[in-house]
Parts: sequence; C-alpha cells; structure tokens
Amino acid sequence: MSNKSPSSGTPAPEGTRKQGSQIIVDTLAEQGVDVMFGYLGGVVLPLFDKIYDSPIKFIIPRHEQGGCHMADAYARASGKPGVIIATSGPGATNLVTGLATAMMDSVPIVAITGQVRTDLIGNDAFQEADTTGITRPVTKHNVIIKDIKDLQKTIREAFYIATSGRPGPVLIDIPVDMQIAETEVVPPSKIKLPGYKVRTKGHARQIAVAAEAINASSKPVVYAGGGIIISNASNELRAFAEKAHLPVTTTFLGLGAFDQSKPESLDMLGMHGSAYANYAVQESDLLIAIGSRFEDRVTGKLKTFAPHAKIIHIDIDPASISKNVHVDIPVVGDAKTILTDLIEAVEYRQRDEWFALIAKWKKNHPFNYDRKADIVKPQYVIEELCRLTKGEAIITTGVGQHQMWSAQFYKYNHPRQFISSGGLGTMGFGLPAAIGAQVAMPDATVVDIDGDSSFNMTLTELSTAVQYELPIKIVLINNGYMGMVRQWQELFYGHRYSCSSLQNPDFAVLAEAFGAKGISVDKKENVTSALEEMLAAKGPCLVDFHVEREENVWPMVAAGKSLHEMDGLDIFESMA
Repeated sequence: MSNKSPSSGTPAPEGTRKQGSQIIVDTLAEQGVDVMFGYLGGVVLPLFDKIYDSPIKFIIPRHEQGGCHMADAYARASGKPGVIIATSGPGATNLVTGLATAMMDSVPIVAITGQVRTDLIGNDAFQEADTTGITRPVTKHNVIIKDIKDLQKTIREAFYIATSGRPGPVLIDIPVDMQIAETEVVPPSKIKLPGYKVRTKGHARQIAVAAEAINASSKPVVYAGGGIIISNASNELRAFAEKAHLPVTTTFLGLGAFDQSKPESLDMLGMHGSAYANYAVQESDLLIAIGSRFEDRVTGKLKTFAPHAKIIHIDIDPASISKNVHVDIPVVGDAKTILTDLIEAVEYRQRDEWFALIAKWKKNHPFNYDRKADIVKPQYVIEELCRLTKGEAIITTGVGQHQMWSAQFYKYNHPRQFISSGGLGTMGFGLPAAIGAQVAMPDATVVDIDGDSSFNMTLTELSTAVQYELPIKIVLINNGYMGMVRQWQELFYGHRYSCSSLQNPDFAVLAEAFGAKGISVDKKENVTSALEEMLAAKGPCLVDFHVEREENVWPMVAAGKSLHEMDGLDIFESMA
C-alpha cells in the first residue's frame, strides 16, 4: 500500500468541492483515525483509490469477519474507535458476526460498507444486499447515504454515536455513485442529534443515597463490569474501594479493572467465577454494581441472586437499570464521574468480620487443578505464561474452556489487558483480536490463548500477522474437542460426545507454512522452555500444547442453579 502524497488530515478551505471518496478519507483523518482494517471489492474501489494516497495505515485481513474482530480488539486495547471497510453483498454480510460481537460487548466501531448504485438498489443487482436491514439488530445505529450532501455530516455523527453513552458499532452504507459524486466540503460543527441525549453526571441526590447505604453496610460487595474499563474509571474504582474498604469482584469483561493482586480482589464472579466471589455476593447486604448488566452467566438463578442485598446500580445506559434485576438505588451516568463523586462521600469502615469470612472462603476454595499430574494441564500452561510474562501481557482468547481458564489462571492488573468475546461468545475471535491489539499497542506482548476449535475458524489470519510483521504469540490449548461443548455433553448428556470431537492438522507445521514459527509440546517438562522460546521469538509464533483431553472447567454453576450452588468444589478440595 502506497502512502505517497498525503492528502488527508488537512481541513480544506470552505467552499472546496471534493469527491465523496476523498471526503470519506479526509473525514476519517479528521476524526483521528490512523489505522483501518478492511477488504476491497468492486463498489469500494473509488474509496480505495483515495486510500492509496492516504497516510492512514491499512491492514488487510483474509476475511471480513476477521477484519471486524481486528477493529474491535484495536478499539478495546486503545480506547479509540476501530474502523472496518467492506464491499457490498457478501463483504458486508461477512461483517455481521463481528458487529454483533462488538454490539454485545459495547465496543465502538465505525463500519463503512460499499453499496450498488442508488438507481440499482432494490433490483437484485450483482452483489446487492440490504445491508442496513441486515445489520440493524447488531448495530447501535446504521444509515445508507442517498444524498452526497449528507456524507460528511453522517460520518462525524457515526463517530459521536459509536463512542458516546454506551458505545457500540455504527454502520454507514455508501453506494458507489455517492463515492464518485462531488459535493462541497463542510467544516466541523457541534453535533446535535434530536432524541439522543447522553447523561454523564449522576443525580446528586441518588449519589448521596448510595453513599449513605455504602457507609451503613456491614457486608458490601462491589460488582464491577466492563463499563469501568470503557469509561477509563479503573483508577477511580481502586480509589473508591480503598477509601470505603470494599471487596471487589469483576465480571468476565471487567477483568483488569481492579488489580487482582490486591487482598480486596475477589477475582471474577459467575458461572465459572471464584467460589469466594459467588459466596460473597450471595451473603452480601449491599451489592454495588458499576458498569455491569446482571447478565445470566453472572446471576445464575435470578430469584435467588444476592437474596439479602440492597442493590445499587451505576450505569450510563438507563435501559440497563432494573432490566434483569430489581435495583433499589439507581444512578444513571458515567462511571468515572459518579465514582469521583462517591469517593468524596463515602467513609472508611474496617469490616473485620466480613473480610475474615472472605479470607476463609479464599483459603478453602481457591482455583485449583491437579498440579501433580504428569500430563500437560491447560491451567498449568496458563499459570506458567502468567509467571513468565509477569502478568503484563495483553491476552486475547477464543471462546470455550481455554477462555475460562484464561480468566481464572492469568491474573490481570491493568485495564484493556484482557480482550475476549463476552456476550456473544464468538469462536474464532482470539487470533484476529490479537492482531488488532498488536496494531493498537505495537510495543506490548500480545498473546492469543486459543482453543483448537476456535483457532480453526479464523486461522488464515496468521497470514495477516506474517504479512504485517506483527509479533503476536499463540498459546494453543489443543484437546481435540470443542471443549466446553464436550464438558456439557459429559455432565448433562451422559458422555454422549455427539459431533464434538475434531480431527486437527499439525498446527505447528501449519504455522510454519504461513511463515510463522511453530512449536509442538506434549510433555509437561517442555512447557516452560516452549513458552520462553515463544516469547523470545521476533515474529509471530504458535505453540501447540497437547493437553489433557477431558479436563473440565471448575467451579461451575449449572443452568437453573443459584450462584452459590457450584459444582466442582469437592474436586478442588481433593486436589489441595
């Protein structure tokens, strides 16, 4: 991709006329975009012709879904919106899974898709698809451009909508004739969207009521979600917990919002969360939910969730308040702003008995596995990775057992350090996400902890990592199964492993074929040296760990059970 004669980023004099394709590139640069992901095709050729002279770095994936995951992870790692471009028809429809993933996890993405000429829309033209109709359920907002005069304003509004309030993906569908047509350049102005109001400052009275409840509480628990990371409120959360002396549990997507090395940390709660976090929530008299949405894998059986607790819910999205769980004290607004106000209002309380009980639960029910086993245990691989990287790597994952072990056995101390598909549970997310995160943070160690089934879905993106010389590392937890599916088949379907066993390629050899380094490990004594070799590699490197095939993720709150009704604790105790 050439970067000659940069033409973007410098505002054009008022009254200047430009082609729509040039306006797109210039407006993206105006919005601070310096990296884009995407795949070209017929109806976006005018746009790519202008990208040719643009200073914006462009990453070409091997599939549009992979590109969308890259833009998603770029946004999660950097805090800036990710940008993805695709052509019409199959190019646009290939974005759907990536957009849905971002939508569920509140990730700001601006997607630009090409469309057939406006006079052909609705005529079943070649590579025509109703992109806005198809993507409406999986975007925060979408729009098709039918008047060239609306183009620049619409792009600016897209970035505002994607990044404000509860973030999410926004899609702009641009017919090819709108890219060729000329219009007058419009200078930036304050964005006003009737009906779209974002409340960032919390109501003073509600904050005061919340502070009173916190100060009076004997057994409080902070339940922090991904909203803490989105609002860049990690420092405020830590100061708030220290000021009021509060234990903190995080959701899966909230990992890194609170330093897990702190004694106040309860680690992750929920279906595969820590026993001590789940017990603490169930025994608490006050649950302080911040930037979290009480989703089903956190709450377990709703009727018995936190049965003794008064609930405070702090969230920027008013639609999330009392959506799943009745809330006693709602506070609508930005987590960073509200926590800043709460820090001033809360008081320190010792709460010795409460912390002593939590310490007892931690001692009796730690995350555990058979450390004496001779075979390669997946938990051991992840613990060793954490030790060797000193807990400082950016971790991406696919979806399944390896994802849960990554949440349990790698300890996160910083926000934007753990990048995974939460709400949608998108297999294949890990590898393209590692690429996006590495592009965003070029000096960081980025490791994709993946499962063989997830990796199989998007493994062609290894070629992308090699092409752009991105030194991502891949720790492949290879058990030859769709692991979490197999676990459920074992527990609930009488060990009837219907269609969950896979025949895999030699992943190390495959990595070498792509131009990456490949290593294979099937003995426990080789785990550490293989990880060290992987981390020392200058380019992309994959280590294929052949692990215990039928290892299960514990603890587990089965569907329909209460949060404190965890299976697997007896297994932990037998390993102690």
